[in-house]
Amino acid sequence: MEYRFKPSDRVCSQEMIIELDGDTIKKVTIIGGCAGNTVGVSNLIQGMKIDEAIERLKGIPCGYKGTSCPDQLSIALEEAKAKLNHKS
Repeated sequence: MEYRFKPSDRVCSQEMIIELDGDTIKKVTIIGGCAGNTVGVSNLIQGMKIDEAIERLKGIPCGYKGTSCPDQLSIALEEAKAKLNHKS
């Protein structure tokens, strides 16, 4: 399943494309943002279960913004999980 997410305008990334194989993260592509960080985070969670990735990324701030690209990715994963569970 592919899920596309538009992050909050408070972060640098513009879109997140998540590919899932069941409840496992197959691939994440983040468009925009700090390339080293977004590619690094994407590679680190590849092959991880959705719930573990959400737990690790949720609530990470970026300066004064109150959110971050990793935090927005956790929100995207929560939405993708809900869509996946709704299909079942």
